[in-house]
Amino acid sequence: METKTIPTKNGHALNGFSIDDIGDDHLFTSLDTPMKPNAFDMSDKEKKERISILFSEIMDVLGLDLTDDSLQGTPDRVAKMYVEEIFSGLDPKNKPKVALFDNKYQYNQMLVEKDITFYSNCEHHFVPIIGKAHVAYISSGKVIGLSKLNRIVQYYAKRPQVQERLTQQIAHELKTVLGTEDVAVIIDAKHLCVSSRGVKDDTSATVTTFYGGAFNSPEKINELQNYINS
Repeated sequence: METKTIPTKNGHALNGFSIDDIGDDHLFTSLDTPMKPNAFDMSDKEKKERISILFSEIMDVLGLDLTDDSLQGTPDRVAKMYVEEIFSGLDPKNKPKVALFDNKYQYNQMLVEKDITFYSNCEHHFVPIIGKAHVAYISSGKVIGLSKLNRIVQYYAKRPQVQERLTQQIAHELKTVLGTEDVAVIIDAKHLCVSSRGVKDDTSATVTTFYGGAFNSPEKINELQNYINS
């Protein structure tokens, strides 16, 4: 098979690796999710109509009988699921609105929200990534509601993702919202593109981390790990 080189944004090939090789190595090219400039020209209704038509074609190519009672509604269900649910984090209008509050209790230690369950999808194979996120911050004078930490994780998870990018996107959003560098994010996840296909390893998991500001020290990392493992 002829090797396909992949151009980067500056026009250079990535060392001659094939598309398949790079996909399995989970390369990600930017902190921002790759989006077309006209990504939001279509309404959600138009997107669902178009996805339904295209998914019908995929099912037809696979040889499925779309006149069967069990299958005929599948294209519409998939289209609705893509736009309104599992890829809803692509649309900025779904970004959670975060209100800041004064840290009236003068709590100046780390706040940890652990075991935030999330479901994402691998951008290389469009199969699930299932995991838990642990996020922490030290207040710079402002705090946010605990549920907003969960909502930020869910927003960035609900898009085609690479775990390294997901970790950084959550961290950068928290830094921006809270106005502090003292932010930490740890993600522990299982990738179905590893367990259900390819190498078919059902026992391995992937851990990615971001330590910013005060968290970028052995003492704080150990303290955070003790909270998470308790």
